[in-house]
Amino acid sequence: MSDRFFCEEPVTGDSALLSGAEAHHLLHVMRAKAGDAITLFDGSGAEFDAEVATASRSSVEARVLARREVDRERPRPLVLAVALPKGDRQKVLVEKLTELGVSRLIPLVTERTVAKLSGGALDKLRRGVIEASKQCGRNVLMTIDEPMSFADAIGAAPENANRLVAHPGEAEADAGPDAAELWRLVGPEGGFTDAEVAAAEAAGWSRASLGRAILRTETAAIALAAREP
Repeated sequence: MSDRFFCEEPVTGDSALLSGAEAHHLLHVMRAKAGDAITLFDGSGAEFDAEVATASRSSVEARVLARREVDRERPRPLVLAVALPKGDRQKVLVEKLTELGVSRLIPLVTERTVAKLSGGALDKLRRGVIEASKQCGRNVLMTIDEPMSFADAIGAAPENANRLVAHPGEAEADAGPDAAELWRLVGPEGGFTDAEVAAAEAAGWSRASLGRAILRTETAAIALAAREP
């Protein structure tokens, strides 16, 4: 596979424009020149065989040679609402959830949430999704929502979704073969409060265990994503 690059605009014709970080990487890191083969994706699910046509200081025009529909997504959408950890652990979390095929990440605000997300931090995490998708071959980007309150998150899941709350000491729970979507809640350091767990159960969520040990937030989220079909 040739090097993969993300197009912010949908690729609809026989040419595509790369700008910003993607153009910079192609021009100044890869030292690309006219005729070099590249692979493009635009988040639509397709990927495109292309070659460098022309370049300026800050953009690259690519000639699109072929389009391929390549499905590397899960059979059912997996949505994780996670009380994000602090610092670099957020970056690791986003990278691994992208690689594991999570469809949507909701930064969860709970009573014990410590990490606060600014607009700039969200932008960096979303850029991390692109970088991880380039590496792992996904052609659909995992979306990252604006931060959502616990109450809003438990109410956002469709009633026909399989809904589980990660909670230490509980029995293993089935993903539900007939569920259209899989929704999972992962708490902060210290876990969910008893009131939050009770509210989730009242809204139709079930508890699920990830084993006997107490896991870090990012470990729990990655473990949940890895075990789902």
